[in-house]
Amino acid sequence: MQMNAPHSPAERPAPEDEMIDLAQGLRSLRAGWRTIAASFGVAVALGLLYAQFLATPVYTAKATVVLETRKPQVIDLEGMMGGLTGTSDELNTEVEVLRSRGLAEKVVAALDLGADPEFNATLGAPSLRARLRGLFGAASAPDPAAIRAGVVDAVLAHLAVRNLPDSYVFEVAVQSEDPQKAARIADAWTKRYIVNQIEVKFEATEQATVWLGNRVAALKRQLEATEEKVKSFNVGTTLISEDSLAALQVQLKDLRERIADTTQAAARASARVTALEAARTRDEKVAAAGEVALERLAAGNGAEFDTQFARLLARARLERARAEDQLAAMRRTETTLSQQISRQGDDMIALQQLTREAEANRTLYEYFLGRLKETSAQQGIQQADSRVLSAAVVPRSPTAPRKGLILAMCGVLGLIAGVAIVVLRDLLRNGYRTARALEEDTGLVVMGQIPVIPGATRGEVLAYLAAKPSSAAMEAVRNLRTSVLLSNVDAPPQVIMLTSSVPGEGKTTNALALAMNFVGIGKSVLLIEGDIRRNMLAEYFPQHAGRKGLVSLLSGAAGVDEVVIADPDLGLSLIMGERSRVNAADLFMSDAWKAFIAQMRRRFDYILIDTPPVLVVPDARIIAQSADAALFSVLWDGTARSEVFEALQLFESVHQKVSGLILSRIDTDRMQRYGRGGSYGARSGAHAEYYRD
Repeated sequence: MQMNAPHSPAERPAPEDEMIDLAQGLRSLRAGWRTIAASFGVAVALGLLYAQFLATPVYTAKATVVLETRKPQVIDLEGMMGGLTGTSDELNTEVEVLRSRGLAEKVVAALDLGADPEFNATLGAPSLRARLRGLFGAASAPDPAAIRAGVVDAVLAHLAVRNLPDSYVFEVAVQSEDPQKAARIADAWTKRYIVNQIEVKFEATEQATVWLGNRVAALKRQLEATEEKVKSFNVGTTLISEDSLAALQVQLKDLRERIADTTQAAARASARVTALEAARTRDEKVAAAGEVALERLAAGNGAEFDTQFARLLARARLERARAEDQLAAMRRTETTLSQQISRQGDDMIALQQLTREAEANRTLYEYFLGRLKETSAQQGIQQADSRVLSAAVVPRSPTAPRKGLILAMCGVLGLIAGVAIVVLRDLLRNGYRTARALEEDTGLVVMGQIPVIPGATRGEVLAYLAAKPSSAAMEAVRNLRTSVLLSNVDAPPQVIMLTSSVPGEGKTTNALALAMNFVGIGKSVLLIEGDIRRNMLAEYFPQHAGRKGLVSLLSGAAGVDEVVIADPDLGLSLIMGERSRVNAADLFMSDAWKAFIAQMRRRFDYILIDTPPVLVVPDARIIAQSADAALFSVLWDGTARSEVFEALQLFESVHQKVSGLILSRIDTDRMQRYGRGGSYGARSGAHAEYYRD
């Protein structure tokens, strides 16, 4: 797709000889000296008129108070309302107390300032608003509360309070048209502040006394109730001491040991009876009995043997029965003793709980009773935390208006206003603020409008582009990419060069953003730094600074694989520039450059070349012969129209066409307010230093 040709030189504004720089700005100010002088004179005259005839003299009276962080105690008691310690928070608090509306209301009432026309606006001449209300309707009666509030506001507006640095001293400054009135208000303010401190302490002590009295009475009732519970429990319960309870526990332990022994004896007696009853033959009976006498009778008369055995069996049964009876009696005693110990233990625990509760109530009662006595003793002996350090002195000379300061400020403001008018007038005639104006003047299509990309440094700009692929800036770059690819549907451009009129128009940033956008659609991209004099890519990629670059490649000192840098973070390839004594234009006109571009066409999908500005060196026009498309960046509201026209004319002089324009670094907020700019100036020599080694 063929772009429209730029307007002919005859149709363009006549270029001027100098670019906008500091010198041009000074020349502009010199040309507009009449405007600046007129602005200065008018401002000084107005300031003099105000200070000499319109401003009312104002007098300032100052009184000081000091914060007493150490005060002698009348009695050696710890007061309920302690004094201030003088920390920064307390100092700031006292400043706010001095500025408080409540204190102002008391001063207004004490001095009857509501009857003073200086503070009560209703006593003076009616305002224009009030007179208009009277013309169009009945004026409403003033509200007394609103009048009082207005007087307080006026008094506070005439007050200034500050804490003197590194001290406990507060300065109270009052302004008034009457010097004696200013001193009177300042003294009344400090005295009222001291009285207010005493009143606050007295009120707090009185409230504390009432509260402590009620609390002591309640604690006394609680103490009496708990002591009555202890007494009733002692009367209704048979208690033993802890020693007696311990003795019962020892007795229970001994009884259980005896039960264990008796249980074993009963088991042995029962086993003997069982063995004797189970014996059938005479030998078994002799073995079961274990008696020598029975053994001697075993060989004799059988009747005598049987009688002796029966006697032994009866005795064994008797011993078993006696052991079982003893065991049963011991178990009953154990049960009774265990129940007694458990009951006595529960009663003792209950008594201990009641006793502790009573002791706790007694402790609280005694503590609060002591605090009540201390607080009652302190009533009536409160001392203020501050004292008046110096009373106000009636001022002899007004503090406002300060004529010298007013004239100086008016003079400075007049100069600033004059300079601003001159500069604004020049700015309104310079640069492009809309794509439409740029297209109308050049006859070329604006393919992209790139907003300002956030970032204080080039590294931050690159990080923003990588981290914000969906930002407004990257969306604008996508629109640029689409316009470039659709500029020639049959043969989309593969080698794209980006240039500008002068430095600082964002062409390098635009090239990086466009390269990253091509990578985003899965294309292999090579970004070449054709501006070998400045090496701007090194500021975006400091990690690759110092690598061999384009000069080494074209001079044969390095191969392609040595200079092509594959950046893993961005997914694109780079060829950095290098400083060289060889003329850059000669390098780009060499066969090595043409062969290199042909080789890169086979290796990458897209090749982007960041070229130098057109108005400074001829490199861009030479590189354009190897490119499929040339994008020309114009700084929004920055590039002079004459610079744009002159740069495009240089492209025409070598029969090279600019494919499209990029309006870059657009301030979208300001763009909404700005209209079209006018033509201003031509390229000056300011950029000659740009490429100087």
